Amino acid sequence: MPTGRHFLQIPGPTNTPERVLRAMSAPTIDHRGPEFAALGTEVLSSLGPVFGTTQPVVIFPSSGTGAWEAALVNTLSPGDTVLGFETGHFATLWKDMARDLGLAVDFVPGDWRHGVDPAIVAEKLSADTGHEIKAVLVVHNETSTGVTSRVAEIRQAIDAARHPALLLVDTISSLGSIEYHHDAWGVDVTIAGSQKGLMLPPGLGFNAVSEKALAASASAGLARSYWNWRPILEANRRGFFSYTPATHLLYGLREALRMLAEEGLPEVYARHQRHASATRAAVRAWGLEVLCADEREHSGALTAVLVPQDHDADKIRSVILDRYDMSLGAGLGRLAGKVFRIGHLGHFNDLMLAGTLAGVQMGLVAAGVPIDPSGINAALTRLQQP
Repeated sequence: MPTGRHFLQIPGPTNTPERVLRAMSAPTIDHRGPEFAALGTEVLSSLGPVFGTTQPVVIFPSSGTGAWEAALVNTLSPGDTVLGFETGHFATLWKDMARDLGLAVDFVPGDWRHGVDPAIVAEKLSADTGHEIKAVLVVHNETSTGVTSRVAEIRQAIDAARHPALLLVDTISSLGSIEYHHDAWGVDVTIAGSQKGLMLPPGLGFNAVSEKALAASASAGLARSYWNWRPILEANRRGFFSYTPATHLLYGLREALRMLAEEGLPEVYARHQRHASATRAAVRAWGLEVLCADEREHSGALTAVLVPQDHDADKIRSVILDRYDMSLGAGLGRLAGKVFRIGHLGHFNDLMLAGTLAGVQMGLVAAGVPIDPSGINAALTRLQQP
């Protein structure tokens, strides 16, 4: 029987802090009353800094998948063309959703080891002289690969091509973990979920919306009802929602936002980058390979580790779960059995990372993977640096 706590080191859902759990235990209140209006107003005003925006942020009782759909149906019309990039499993799923909704997708193939190439964005949009492409879809931090696309450079490529396409960015596994600026980077819709850097259980989806995206929603022709921004934004003016809200998740969100503000967003981002660097140091010292192939694109939220060809990553994960009561992320799609993913995001500190990497190292040895045992020391050396 396992003793102690379970180590949940998947790239989300992440560990929910005690403060957030306690906040969520508050009594249910009237979601049409003044106490709820105060809660709604505080949460909505506190979200902006995390997204890096002064524009509206729409909250849905949904998963991140719902927030994907909301971003598409509020801005586009049947038959519109969107430009997407095969950066991993979730980029591929978003492409599939777009096609299911009746959109045409120009999907640029990729090797799942690199992010979106800004040069290809510029090339595609410069060639689109008729402006048939209505939106560019980018997954900021591809959860299946541990690769972070350079959104600011993608925005520069769109601007250099003088193209009017909207920029839609999925930050589901990066918001609150990796530096991000909705306004400064010229993003039109930022998609997010509650269960990763925001340190909540699953259940809330978000769309941060630019003025350009809001204007596009006035003429967008895709069917929408539940996902329609406008009635939600209208109700938000008074601190309310146009649907029955997930009150207890909003209690938790208020507390999580307070925690992020107390630590300071620059410090949050630096902590994640430091933990990611220590994790990569361990992986390389073990003699294994980090999946991300571009030093500019390493994720601060997770690290995907390639295992030797004669080993099965899922069997390694199973050994680690059985012996050390730790869950690691599985390889998804074309990476199934080839990688395992170490989540190091959310409510996390140096000692938790040291324990995580010790468990991974012991598990690799137990699974018969030939490694150099100096990996944990390489990580500790990095963690002892400021």
